[in-house]
Amino acid sequence: MPESAPRNSGAVTLRDVRFAWPRAAEPVLALESFAIERGERVFLCGPSGSGKSTLLGLIGGVLQPGGGEVGVLGTDLARLSPAARDRFRADQIGLVFQQFNLLPYLGVVDNVLLATRFSSRRAAAVGGDAAGAARDLLAVLGLEDARLLRSPVTELSVGQQQRVAVARALLGAPGLVIADEPTSALDSDARAAFMDLLFRECVRTGATLLFVSHDRALADGFDRVVELPALNRAPVPA
Repeated sequence: MPESAPRNSGAVTLRDVRFAWPRAAEPVLALESFAIERGERVFLCGPSGSGKSTLLGLIGGVLQPGGGEVGVLGTDLARLSPAARDRFRADQIGLVFQQFNLLPYLGVVDNVLLATRFSSRRAAAVGGDAAGAARDLLAVLGLEDARLLRSPVTELSVGQQQRVAVARALLGAPGLVIADEPTSALDSDARAAFMDLLFRECVRTGATLLFVSHDRALADGFDRVVELPALNRAPVPA
């Protein structure tokens, strides 16, 4: 087994993890264990301040735990250098943000292609015609109009921008997709359509899905619902 491989080769495996900000009196997060199987769809909820954003930062390799193991897709992130964690995140994790984080000075296709510009693995996964692969994926998501694809993303509706963000997250078949409060700006009909879209595309690409929201009404269709406060109660070592 490679030195960087955690003991469990699931999509996400956390053991005895704790995280505290510098000079903080208590940890923000203390988890005895948390795991997601490959291909599983997990809905993670919890009130503000429960540590959801911190947990996402640890899984994404943006934050380093003060102790314990954070395994993602067979790799122990704690054993990687900061640069290697950045490469791993670009290669293996597709992110859908609450505010979408699209670049306003790029067109639709170029925003999607950012996924391959930062990752040689994802670029290789789509082959020699990355722009064609991006357009094909956008078409699957209902954005096939040529004039629309040439438009600045700032001219798209909120729902259309969201589809561009999903396409960027899924291009190149990352092993893990993390969606962080992605429906907060949508009405109920648009939320339902987005959830159907996200489920369908994760199944099609074989991605594991970790969906984070405070809205339990969105939990239907997930394999499992996890309440963070129920996890965040492990004793913190002295």
